Amino acid sequence: MIRTPLRPLARILDARAKGQNPDVIERENIAIRHEEMRDRARARAALRLRVLGLSFFMAFIVIGARMGTLAATEPTEPRSSGGATEITAQRSDILDRQGRILATNMLTYSLYAQPNDMVDPVHAATELAAIFPELDPAALERRFTDGRSFLWVRKVLSPEQMQRVHEIGDPGLYFGPREMRLYPNGTLAAHVLGGAAFGVEGVDSAEVIGTAGLEKELDARLRDPAQSSTPVTLSIDLTLQANVEEVLAAGMRMMNAKGAAAILMDVHTGEILSLASLPSFDPNDRPANPTEGEPSDSPLFNRAVQGVYELGSTFKIFAVAQAMDLGLVNTETLVDTNAPMRWGKYKISEWDNHNYGPTMSVTDIIAKSSNVGSAHIGLMIGGERQRAFLGTLGLLSAPQIELVEAANAKALVPNNWSDIVTITASYGHGISSSPLNLAAAYATIANGGTKVTPTLLHSKTRQKGVRVLSERVALACVAMLRRVVTEGTATLANVPGYAVAGKTGTAEKPRKGGGYDGDKVINTFASIFPANDPKYVLIVTLDEPVETSGPKPRRTAGWTAVPVAAEIIRRIGPLMGLRPQIESANLNGLTAVSAPDVND
Repeated sequence: MIRTPLRPLARILDARAKGQNPDVIERENIAIRHEEMRDRARARAALRLRVLGLSFFMAFIVIGARMGTLAATEPTEPRSSGGATEITAQRSDILDRQGRILATNMLTYSLYAQPNDMVDPVHAATELAAIFPELDPAALERRFTDGRSFLWVRKVLSPEQMQRVHEIGDPGLYFGPREMRLYPNGTLAAHVLGGAAFGVEGVDSAEVIGTAGLEKELDARLRDPAQSSTPVTLSIDLTLQANVEEVLAAGMRMMNAKGAAAILMDVHTGEILSLASLPSFDPNDRPANPTEGEPSDSPLFNRAVQGVYELGSTFKIFAVAQAMDLGLVNTETLVDTNAPMRWGKYKISEWDNHNYGPTMSVTDIIAKSSNVGSAHIGLMIGGERQRAFLGTLGLLSAPQIELVEAANAKALVPNNWSDIVTITASYGHGISSSPLNLAAAYATIANGGTKVTPTLLHSKTRQKGVRVLSERVALACVAMLRRVVTEGTATLANVPGYAVAGKTGTAEKPRKGGGYDGDKVINTFASIFPANDPKYVLIVTLDEPVETSGPKPRRTAGWTAVPVAAEIIRRIGPLMGLRPQIESANLNGLTAVSAPDVND
């Protein structure tokens, strides 16, 4: 920087030569220097103000952006430290075949405490016990004051409970968001869905895992993040399910039964349109698994799948179908039915000691449900072939269905398939199987003889199962089952407008110590409708029913399971789009009316 002298010599000499005052020159230079200093100071001040203004502007932008971000996000409570493992909480919805929700997810909150942050643990414990009656205030206070830093209080809160906890105002109580599984239809299809619970839990999320039924069997699919937005569509129809459960519950009460089950199946696709088991439960509040007593007494027990019973005379059509397919008999072949039948030390009798005469046609054996006639047909077939055929129908194995409980419902089959086993198996005794297996076997007959595998997943394509029976034999069997309804042991199932075919089965329950209890039975009606063009199979099973409207108790399937199945068909037929077929009356003749023979 070059400084200008205040008294430049040249100007001083020039001023003196001209007779001017040299001091004026010095004052002018001082004024100029001061002006330059003021300009520089002004420029520095302006620069500082610009820098300061820009700094404040940037600070306000950062603070405003942060405030906007916070305002746009979900409010969160301070979190305690946790593991680094990410919890996947999202779970696919489950829909019925019409797209209606059977299971979905709901956002809720959990309640936990950090006692170190609590102001008044005693007051908080008292107030929480008032909100949640199941909590012990003394125990809660002790846990708040024993030195721990974290404590779960409640895993799921309702909005009302959350508001009341807010009003306590203690800073040591925190809320954590989480998803829970919701079943909006309550008990409907409870045994199909099963239920879900929390697995790995954190303060800001919880893993939802299946605990039973389809939720557990398809757990990996339902929890797959890549498919979380794609629902699982079931074959179940919610409207049909509601009607089946309603009628089944009413029938269970009227028949004084301890339990009941019903299965409605499409005979071509194997789809289960309705699967009901009573008593039932609410999967939103699934009870604990029983630790004592009989498992079948628990409402969690799925009688349609887990129930393994002797299914009685419903098996007779299998003996007849196999014998006809082997060419051993036809529908009119006469078979020995002279009762009782002796085989070694065993005596085979008819129900209530009936004797249907020395011989009956194969059709009448089915219509009247003759044990002796079925036994002779079974002996014609032979044990080895009989066992193979029943195995092909799936009656000697665990049910194949998308339910985790099915794998343990193995059929009870004698190790030694002797002649007496061949005899008793021909009329449904001595071996035990699931009602679901029975439904699949009847569907195989109804669809023309191709094997059916049950499924709970919706599909629009027909199954291409292996052929088990010739179509001719299958059609003949359906015709014989139709006669059971029109003239035999299931006349109460003759629903006007719907041609129902089927077979009754009454089986005494075995005692724990051996033998059978004549006063405790499993009653089953296996039906096919419409018989002229089979589309559906309906199985109804009642556990220990007793029909008491008459002068003496009646325990046969014809009086118990049959009317319940008939009412179900009457109710759901129109809902399934089945038009009633009005049979023309015989105006030139008389109609004979007789009491129904419903002894099986």
